[in-house]
Amino acid sequence: MTDAELVRQCRAGDPAAFGALVARYHGSCWRFAFHMLGERADADDVVQEAFWRAHQALGRYDERDQFRAWLFRILTNLCRNALTSRSRRHRRFVHDESAMASAAAPTPFRRKGVEDGALRRALQQLDPQQREAVLLKYAEGLEYADMVAMTGVGESALKMRVKRGAERLRQLLAEGRSAP
Repeated sequence: MTDAELVRQCRAGDPAAFGALVARYHGSCWRFAFHMLGERADADDVVQEAFWRAHQALGRYDERDQFRAWLFRILTNLCRNALTSRSRRHRRFVHDESAMASAAAPTPFRRKGVEDGALRRALQQLDPQQREAVLLKYAEGLEYADMVAMTGVGESALKMRVKRGAERLRQLLAEGRSAP
């Protein structure tokens, strides 16, 4: 069943249809939130809030948009808000290997010979806007048009964020300065 069909069923009062949407997108939403925020509990909270807000706003969802892009726009904004509210002095790095295993990025994002922990620490050192762009492009495998729809940022700005973020990530990994 397509996302649009499931949304129509949700609007018609079928609670199982929204459950199918949650099942379809929970993994990628959680992985993105975890990599953005670096904390399992924060990712859990933001993803739950994103699905709750999406459910509440289904009446405003435009079926011409892709549901995934619409959902990720909500999620991205919640991640941005969480990062903004977090004090830099209290920033912590995740040392929960079971969480990292379940949030493992798809193969194209993994770098040969780079330990997951080193990659995670290097990602946390990126500017949040660069981290967001790099994760959407490489970890989620999105096209720039989808990224524009999700973030509201122009394509040229996203390309620059991805380029600079990837360069900085390579630099951090090469220098080995990604340790906390």
